[in-house]
Amino acid sequence: MPERDNGEVATTGSVNPVSAPGPSRRHGAAALSRDLLRAPVTGRARRDLLFCLAESALAVVVLAGLGALPGLPLAVTLLVSGGQPVPPPSHAHPAGVVPVFALTVIGALLLLVLLAPRAGRGLAAVHGRLAARLLGVRLAGLPPVPAARGPFGWLAATARDGPGWRAVACLVLKLPVAVAEGCAVFLAIFGPVNMTYPFWWRLFRNHPPGVHLQPAVALTPFGSLPVATFAGSFAAFAAGAAMLLAAPWLARAAAAADCWLMRAMLGPGRLTQRVADLEQTRAQAVQDSAALLRRLERDLHDGAQVRLATLAMNLGLAREKLGPGADPAVRELVDAAHRGAKDALAELRGLARGIHPPVLDNGLPDALATLAAGSPLPVRLTTALPRRPAPAIETIAYFCAAELLANATKHSRANQVTIDVAASGEVLELRVGDDGCGGADPSGGGLSGLAQRVSVVDGQVRTVSPPGGPTQITVTLPMQA
Repeated sequence: MPERDNGEVATTGSVNPVSAPGPSRRHGAAALSRDLLRAPVTGRARRDLLFCLAESALAVVVLAGLGALPGLPLAVTLLVSGGQPVPPPSHAHPAGVVPVFALTVIGALLLLVLLAPRAGRGLAAVHGRLAARLLGVRLAGLPPVPAARGPFGWLAATARDGPGWRAVACLVLKLPVAVAEGCAVFLAIFGPVNMTYPFWWRLFRNHPPGVHLQPAVALTPFGSLPVATFAGSFAAFAAGAAMLLAAPWLARAAAAADCWLMRAMLGPGRLTQRVADLEQTRAQAVQDSAALLRRLERDLHDGAQVRLATLAMNLGLAREKLGPGADPAVRELVDAAHRGAKDALAELRGLARGIHPPVLDNGLPDALATLAAGSPLPVRLTTALPRRPAPAIETIAYFCAAELLANATKHSRANQVTIDVAASGEVLELRVGDDGCGGADPSGGGLSGLAQRVSVVDGQVRTVSPPGGPTQITVTLPMQA
């Protein structure tokens, strides 16, 4: 055999190593065949087919509703006219039937406005639960319908229900997909039925030679297949096997298309989802910040504050043990160290209270009661909180009340301060008022700082302070950060 110059043996012969089937190709073909044969009996195939069956049934309900709306005016008109069709305007009784038909059409349209968004929401919720239960696909729920008062308000809210109408559009657009899902169910049911033809043919077609029977019919997606002989039953068997193998793949594709359509139509838009994600991230950051501040306050209270208190006590004991003959310079140093330790302890306590007042652990009403008791001005406190707000909201509300109470004490020349705290639904309102001289400037350093602080959680600060008073400042906060 000839050799190359570099010592390698030259390849001879006509075999192309690139086109020769290798072990990887044989393994891939075997795996594909195995997956194709196992597909009809897997758990995923059963779940997909159950989903397709349920979606097909719901599509029939939607079609029945769509067919009932245009049929309602005609049915009412036929009932009024005694079974006669709608007459033309020149008929002998134009004033009897035509107005009834027109009024019925208007009533059907009004019924559509009243029921379609609500029914669309209900059916969309059913579709979402089916997708979650059978396919493991979680779909975002529709936002609630805006609250309205009275029948006209309810009708206006329903007519403006954008997510509800979007659900109706989704149900209509799902009808073509439901056709594919119905085909998958048809294949899964009649495929095994067609495969039974060779097994029962000899039992039920054993007629005498002179008797001619009608051909049996095997149902396929392309029409009926007549089976007149035993050999023809194997054609039905082959068609049934193909239908059974194709059913899970068609069901999987139809279910995937259905879920994609529901995500696109019923789920939030990209911008809405981004806003929701940012709100959730912000709430998590606010909660983590509040937890960090509480932990820092506990560490200062249980650690550094205790050590400073022990140091101050030891220095006091050392000063008492110094006898009359002690060096005055030493006594002065011990006294200075004792005063410095006490001053540092007082500053540390004030810093810890500024980070997170320990009294807030008992709730916002108790914390505000303690704040009001320590005020130099008389304070009338009213609280109405059916449930406790989030810890971060309690901290913000407390410091807002403390800042407003301090401003009233310093600048308002008031005789009394009122603090009212109430919760309505998911909104917490803190109102601080005084009977002072008024003239509070919302753009000032204190109030603008409060506005910036509450804006972190989408809160608002409203100031009413005409010259001469009185002053009322309302802080609105969410119950949850």
